[in-house]
Amino acid sequence: MIAVLTDSTCDLPPQEAQRLGIHIIPLTVHMQERELLDWQEVDPDAVYSHMKAGGTARTTPVAVNAFATRYRELLDTHDEVVSIHLSGKLSETVEHARRAAALLNLERRIHVVDSGLACTPLAEAVLAARATLLSGGDPASAVRAAEAVRAQIHAEFSVPSLDYLRRGGRIGRAQAFFGNMLGLRPILGFEGGELKALRRCKVDHAIEDMLDGLRERFGDDALCISVIHAGRDSGRMQALRHAVTSSGLNIKNARMHLMGPVIGAHVGPGTFGFMARPA
Repeated sequence: MIAVLTDSTCDLPPQEAQRLGIHIIPLTVHMQERELLDWQEVDPDAVYSHMKAGGTARTTPVAVNAFATRYRELLDTHDEVVSIHLSGKLSETVEHARRAAALLNLERRIHVVDSGLACTPLAEAVLAARATLLSGGDPASAVRAAEAVRAQIHAEFSVPSLDYLRRGGRIGRAQAFFGNMLGLRPILGFEGGELKALRRCKVDHAIEDMLDGLRERFGDDALCISVIHAGRDSGRMQALRHAVTSSGLNIKNARMHLMGPVIGAHVGPGTFGFMARPA
């Protein structure tokens, strides 16, 4: 029996992860002089409301000893663990996972994967590994399935400002200056495990710009699409849903995906995006 473990930045709601049999270990949000476990002790909207009011939030990775404890627990009931985490260029979480496996001298039973991704793309990598295992695959094939997701998906995000990412050290000052142009909205994407400002467009063109990118890459191919949004703004969610359904893309499956507290603390309120992969 093989366990699938990921971290909370995959932003799978705890109830859904439990239903799917996916184990999640949380990062920590530091806000208002409190340390709160991602998704478990803090809701995404609490982070966004705090930031809108002028507050700040920072995050810390999963500790080595927390990984060691979770690995011991899982290996009491499982033969091996496939442990898939957010990009090592965005967080030390995956390095801490490797250190914990080495500390326990169980690297043959614990397969740590740097997904090079975060948020919904990370969830997609985790789900790919799970599907491979359910179909009878071994841990090595599950690792390959997770790693293959990077080449299969197209994911972009639009943020109102790059200041939050700059403060957290996720992008440099030059990139922040490039993106924060008056009347323009930065478009971000994953490149080499990093979250980079790819281009900028007019504020009211951001949705169409990103959907154009999906049409250019996938054409008439059947797609699974995730609409990613920071906060439960019903008006924004409805607008994003309508934009996708009226885009002309060949959509076989679509879902809404809420950004969690840790990711939200870095991108800030008002962020949204789209992720697609072949159906």
